[in-house]
Amino acid sequence: MNRNQVLELLEEQYQRYDQPAFIGPDPISIPHSFRERADIEISGLFAALLAWGQRPTIISKCRELMRRMDDAPHQFVLHHSDDDLRKLLGFCHRTFCDTDLLYFVHWLRWYYRQHNSLEDAFLQGSTQKERLENFHSLFFSLDDAPQRTRKHVATPARGSACKRVNMYLRWMVRPDQNGVDFGLWTRMQPTDLICPIDVHVERVARGLGLLQRPQVDWQAAEELTANLRQFDVQDPVKYDFALFGLGVAGER
Repeated sequence: MNRNQVLELLEEQYQRYDQPAFIGPDPISIPHSFRERADIEISGLFAALLAWGQRPTIISKCRELMRRMDDAPHQFVLHHSDDDLRKLLGFCHRTFCDTDLLYFVHWLRWYYRQHNSLEDAFLQGSTQKERLENFHSLFFSLDDAPQRTRKHVATPARGSACKRVNMYLRWMVRPDQNGVDFGLWTRMQPTDLICPIDVHVERVARGLGLLQRPQVDWQAAEELTANLRQFDVQDPVKYDFALFGLGVAGER
């Protein structure tokens, strides 16, 4: 396919998948069940970072987690008692278990006692790579951070493509006239975002000639995003909908 054909396909599929119908079967449905900004941020962070495996299972486990937090994640984070924390014991999704969850809640309480929004945690640095590295450092800056929990928050410093963190930032930053992404955060711009890469996106991107790097790492994520910017410099990651949708549907 030539460049114009790739652009035509991406635009067509972006319009097809960036629709309210996308929300229900996707983990983004978890933050869409809330209305308050902090609830959206916190539930979205959990939904994004737990987004590995089959989507129905991810959604089911995230709903279970929200129930354990009384379906009020911001209030739970800020005002939980030791008895409340016992409701989190036994939670597990793949290798993310209650030890990790308790630290997440501990860090979120520490953070929200000082800030009104998680947006501030992602703004330290002049590049997206630096911002994600600094977020990771901030997240594990508390003295009691378990070593085992570090694997659940990716960082470019370890070469990761940071798929789940980049997906979370797409949700929070990208304004969306169709109401899928939230666009809650305005101090980071859509043009700054890096496209999430999962197995579906990788396969379709390679087939369209948008990704050449053999490893799926941070450099690959930057390469894919740079190629998508050639089609839309202001909102390159909107094509995540197209690449993911085509991959899941098995059309490419």
